Amino acid sequence: MKAYAFDYVRATTLEDALALLERAGDGGKLIAGGQSLVPALNLRLLAPQLLIDIAHLAELRGISSDDTHIHLGAGTRHVELATSPLVGQTLPLLQMAIRHVAHAAIRNRGTLGGNLAHADPASELPACMIALEAVMLVLGPKGERQVPAGEFFKGLYETALEADEILVRISIPRSPAGTRCHFNELARRAGDYAMAGLAMVMQGQDSGDVQIRPVFFGIGDRPVLARHAALCLQQAENLIDGLEAAQQALALDLQPQDDLQADSDTRMQLAKVLLKRGLADLLAQGRG
Repeated sequence: MKAYAFDYVRATTLEDALALLERAGDGGKLIAGGQSLVPALNLRLLAPQLLIDIAHLAELRGISSDDTHIHLGAGTRHVELATSPLVGQTLPLLQMAIRHVAHAAIRNRGTLGGNLAHADPASELPACMIALEAVMLVLGPKGERQVPAGEFFKGLYETALEADEILVRISIPRSPAGTRCHFNELARRAGDYAMAGLAMVMQGQDSGDVQIRPVFFGIGDRPVLARHAALCLQQAENLIDGLEAAQQALALDLQPQDDLQADSDTRMQLAKVLLKRGLADLLAQGRG
């Protein structure tokens, strides 16, 4: 199957892209890496009148830092995240997750902003952004606005982006010393979409004052921060003692769906397994 006919234009600047998007209205669609968009076009799931190419905009590229945050341009490719020494030193969770994103050819072309704006519920990077408390910088005709990652993902392929807005940059707070992170997903084959996955960040000691952010993906219509499960772990005398209660509390946090890969009961069981494995990994990191 081939895509419906559409017009194509390459934006020369970010300002130019915004103007083109505004003029196109509902008929416009941005394309950067195109690794999710092009298959959707060829399957005729989307039928835009105009494709606006923003892949070459320098304003959307680059990885930088200051005293408090790491800044990732929305046009940064997956492979750049995977090989960046700065990301490896300050955001190891992202490099753990990138290894699970499809295959090398996809990672060479796919972009961070495109991945996040696509908002596939089985995608790895949206969950990481919530776990890391990232903030999305969005630009539109009315100016800039900042959207916390926890408010950015609204549902199945749905985000807080308006039709005339562009995701420009993602800013992630620097983690305090001693922060541990874990990433894992369960899929039928390497590179497949996850049936269930977990991105988790922990700050503090194994007992006492500890903060944990377990974010599950591939289970519902968006990545979900498991607040009730985290509270069980944080209130326990030590993390191991709180595990069983945290696993049971996942029923309050998650609403698994049925599909061709797995039913809801299977997904809930996978979530419990992932939480147990993730906690074991975080504790092992502390001992190591």
